[in-house]
Amino acid sequence: MRLQNQIAIVTGAGRNIGEDIAKLFVQEGARVAVVDLDPGRGSRVAGEINAKNPGRAIAVVCDVASPSSVEKMVQTVVKEFGGVDILVNNAAWTDHKTLFDITEEEWDRVMNICLRSVWYCTRQAARVMIDQKRRGKIINIASTSGHWGRKEATAYTTAKAGVLNLTRSIAVQLAPEGIRVNSISPNRIGSPVGQDEMPENRFFKNLAGRRGVPMDIAKAAVFLASDDSDFIYAVDLPVDGGALAIRD
Repeated sequence: MRLQNQIAIVTGAGRNIGEDIAKLFVQEGARVAVVDLDPGRGSRVAGEINAKNPGRAIAVVCDVASPSSVEKMVQTVVKEFGGVDILVNNAAWTDHKTLFDITEEEWDRVMNICLRSVWYCTRQAARVMIDQKRRGKIINIASTSGHWGRKEATAYTTAKAGVLNLTRSIAVQLAPEGIRVNSISPNRIGSPVGQDEMPENRFFKNLAGRRGVPMDIAKAAVFLASDDSDFIYAVDLPVDGGALAIRD
């Protein structure tokens, strides 16, 4: 098992990509904090994990857009599990608005959840990693939307582009502390951000010829969290079926 005895925090783990990352991490030997703003979702995922692997998951309610909530969440994980080895910043929110349609409130919500949360969570988790001299791993879930423009989204594309360069900056800053930071860029994986169901007619265009599924991202996250990627720093790994290569 590639994550034996590791302690992981996964934000937005109550559904879709975060859920599969949390579950696969446990299969690989980790203990996982299932972090979600929705207590029902987080408890469901943690309960399903513990039904098969007792004591391997805890559900933690957290508003990742709140510095104080994030601080309490990390403190809870340290109290319950003893430390932090892996952080996956996955929580997200999106808009479907143009430059002229989006409101300041909508803009701020997307920025706070998608971008500022990465700063808040990384800051708190990295302090623990450094204090405990753990060679930590931080994985930020970006998006192909951060690599290109979209006519039906404004704040989301901007926030995800910010995640890409924030990843590089914190990778440079944390590497001397033995902490590796990378990101993953999915494309139209599972259900849309903030939705529980996958539309049957959801458009995709890639080289793989199929829709991506959350487990595709979970497998990449395990790779980046494990020693298999020990020489990989500040990289964005597109797990998009080749969508970026054929964007027109």
